[in-house]
Amino acid sequence: AGSAWMVLSRSFVEYIIWGWDNLPRTLLMYYANFVSSPEGYFHTAICNVPEFSKTTVNHDLHYIAWNRPPRQHPRFLSLGDMGPMIASGAAFGRKFRRNDIALDKIDKELLMRSSTNDGGGFTPGGWCGGEPECSVVEDVARIRPGSGAERLKGLIDRLVTEAKSGENQCE
Repeated sequence: AGSAWMVLSRSFVEYIIWGWDNLPRTLLMYYANFVSSPEGYFHTAICNVPEFSKTTVNHDLHYIAWNRPPRQHPRFLSLGDMGPMIASGAAFGRKFRRNDIALDKIDKELLMRSSTNDGGGFTPGGWCGGEPECSVVEDVARIRPGSGAERLKGLIDRLVTEAKSGENQCE
């Protein structure tokens, strides 16, 4: 099984739709009665077609912590997971309890936002100007990457390097 979160190339989606070698339809019938067929269908298809198997990057950009031994669902993330979660560079985390204080810490320290600011809690970008912050829209094309963008860039760079060398792909 794999992740239900993925990005698929147009050429692979066309292959899934047209299925010139019948594999997509065969797999579709096989996975029809699975609880979460997207967690296996696309992965099985892409890894069994030589044309696409070397186009994969085995990462869904999520930080997920599993119990040991693993259970059906991941465990809830908490403040104790902040260090490894940040170090992972992952853009997303799963899963949090509703209103967990870890979410407040992420908002305040990583996203630099607060529910009390005049912007309603959004993350200010390079276009924000004026006082109070973001009361004036400046250059909408300006990007002001923060430390999170640098962590994400590091993760993407590492994943691309691994994929180019054949690591972290279909096994």
